[in-house]
Amino acid sequence: MKARSVMTSPVISVGPDTPISEIAALLIERRISGVPVVDGGGRLVGIVSEGDLLRRAEIATEPRRPHWLELLTDRSIQAADFVRSHGLTAADVMTRDVVTADPETDLAQIAETLERRCIKRVPIVENGTPVGIVSRANLLHGLVAGRHAPVAGGVSDDAIRDALNEELRDEGWIDLTRMNIVVTDGVVHLWGIVKSDEQARALEVAARNVAGVQRVENHLAPDLFTNDSG
Repeated sequence: MKARSVMTSPVISVGPDTPISEIAALLIERRISGVPVVDGGGRLVGIVSEGDLLRRAEIATEPRRPHWLELLTDRSIQAADFVRSHGLTAADVMTRDVVTADPETDLAQIAETLERRCIKRVPIVENGTPVGIVSRANLLHGLVAGRHAPVAGGVSDDAIRDALNEELRDEGWIDLTRMNIVVTDGVVHLWGIVKSDEQARALEVAARNVAGVQRVENHLAPDLFTNDSG
């Protein structure tokens, strides 16, 4: 199975000048643990994760070393720690050396990268532009869905997924950045957060209407942070 089969797309991203407070609010609202940082041309320049926001002066969690250790710590490291704990924008705190993959990368390779680098997500990039995210959760979605394979009738799983995403892209009642669609052997697995039972049913109907779909598995979860029934 490839990255494109399980990645979350489109990508939620921020700019280098986005305030730290806005990024923190975005992570909470979207229930995500990290967000890519893109420049004015949409090219990936960094990533901000929950870990980048843990050591902050505002909540008195900035790094504090014993005096003797401060004397032994390189001043450039101390300066970098200060910027990370006091910086005001994404550019101040983001990780610049981002581990990425392309849409055709095998999930086995991504899983090995996540484990080896001790990271939770990998941006999927084409021509320098993020087109998706594969997180640990996405890998579990792929595990639940099973092995990727073409389905009877000549319609591939990727074609079904692309067709459903295209069908939903302009629908105002659903936010695709909170969805992940995985298709295996013609079975559509719907993952993500919905605000109402009506949204869940509409997603199932949309999936069943795509040519080649054999069955729809609903793994959707209610949005517990809103009372909006729209």
